[in-house]
Amino acid sequence: MSECMMKYILLLMAVVLAPVARAELQIDITQGVTDPIAVAIVPFGSAVPAGGGFDLAAVVQHDLDGSGRFKSMSRAAMSSQPQHAVDVVAADWHAAGNDYVLVGRVTGASGANAAPLVVACELLNVLTGQVLGATHFNATPATLRQVAHAVSDFVFEKIVGARGAFATRIAYVVVNGEPPAQHYQLFVADADGENAQVVLDSSQPIMSPAWSADGQWLAYVSFENRLAAVYVQQLRSSQRQRVSARAGVNGAPAWSPDGKRLALTLSGSAGNLDIYVLELATQSLVRITEDPAIDTEPAWSVDGNDLYFTSDRAGGPQIYRTDLAAHQRVQRITFGSSYNARARPAPDGRSLAFVTREGGDYRIAVQDLASGSVRVLTRGALDESPAFAPNGLTLIYAGRQGGRRALATVAIDGQVSQRLKAEHGDVREPVWGPFPRS
Repeated sequence: MSECMMKYILLLMAVVLAPVARAELQIDITQGVTDPIAVAIVPFGSAVPAGGGFDLAAVVQHDLDGSGRFKSMSRAAMSSQPQHAVDVVAADWHAAGNDYVLVGRVTGASGANAAPLVVACELLNVLTGQVLGATHFNATPATLRQVAHAVSDFVFEKIVGARGAFATRIAYVVVNGEPPAQHYQLFVADADGENAQVVLDSSQPIMSPAWSADGQWLAYVSFENRLAAVYVQQLRSSQRQRVSARAGVNGAPAWSPDGKRLALTLSGSAGNLDIYVLELATQSLVRITEDPAIDTEPAWSVDGNDLYFTSDRAGGPQIYRTDLAAHQRVQRITFGSSYNARARPAPDGRSLAFVTREGGDYRIAVQDLASGSVRVLTRGALDESPAFAPNGLTLIYAGRQGGRRALATVAIDGQVSQRLKAEHGDVREPVWGPFPRS
């Protein structure tokens, strides 16, 4: 029996019953760049009670410091706290060791029927004295945290030159208790682990969450009634629908880029795992692979024309690609290791993240699809479930920490890594959501 099938069967055998986990994740930087960018995040001015006492600048500082690419100035070291760019004496801030200064303010009125708040900010290069950019956001007291993440994205893009992903969300599964008494919860949280919300709470295993391209839906596998079934759930309304409960295995859902289809792993009554594509509107099902080997873990190419999947048709788990217009055209993608599985294409379609085996350890690697070159990014013993941030700069994955499963991130250049810790429970199967759509 292959390792892919063995892992799947072990997951099928899990049962449940125990206490609920706390879902908030705390970020620890385990490795940062050697020369982080020095930035001062000045506390935002607030037309009290417009901001309700919310410290927007503290969230921005937490985001940027937590990225491992920035080092912010402590507030105690600030000799002044300007709110507008014209009030910033650039030479003084540069002399204090800063490269950039962010200033801003929250204006407007609070209350049930109040007009929206306005968050405005400006970013200055204190070496040149120039304003790199200015922006503003409409907000309410309830959305100030999300706006703070958007401010962080603004700063990140202006300085680094790539879109930030602080205003995105992640989904993950938390498991509490020991077999046979375990409890499962599916969570969605901000990318920094805050604002965690329960999507599904169950005494049965929950597996394989997957985001739709618009960020409005999650697909997942739930073992309600002790049988595997695939569900799709709208996050805003909590509306959910069972879309596949066929005989045998129903697993590994993956949304098509257009949000109209799901790629699935199904076994049917015969028991052999193959890849199928399900049209959600009509429930029509197309079989993509038909091989005596185990074919599982589908992932769509960025353009929606191909599917990557894991197969042991060469004797051990490797990643393959098939053209959806011609199912028989199957190309092997990975080589080098006897185990390569769980493919996840980068948002730009140029590389592929996956789990590879080095010696006896399972680690996260990235392969350039044009050259075939592979870089192993992690050093854990059991790293799994990689997923790209929507800007393609970072991967989130699950690993082991102190005997429990926890989440971690690593930059694709290998320079920055973080650990996202939960106070209780095993945290597993993370997936990073798309950029929010305006």
